[in-house]
Amino acid sequence: MRARGVTSQAGPVAPGALDGLTAQQRDVVILAGRGLTNGEIADRLFLSPRTVASHLYRSYPKLGIAGRHQLRDLIDHAGTPQAGG
Repeated sequence: MRARGVTSQAGPVAPGALDGLTAQQRDVVILAGRGLTNGEIADRLFLSPRTVASHLYRSYPKLGIAGRHQLRDLIDHAGTPQAGG
């Protein structure tokens, strides 16, 4: 999306923005921010797609964002390591 000039509405993110998430929520958020679908995330983390959706839904308010479309910029600004290992 950034290549097409689309920017997110997310404000500045502190380096520790993901610290308020559980380890599993953090992994799900990072993978979603890298563009994986819920099904792909579920397969990679051995979860159900519904559990992935639940983790995302519960993570958005903690991160101060409205949805998945804001995750990529949030992850880039937070400087997070690779999820799942």
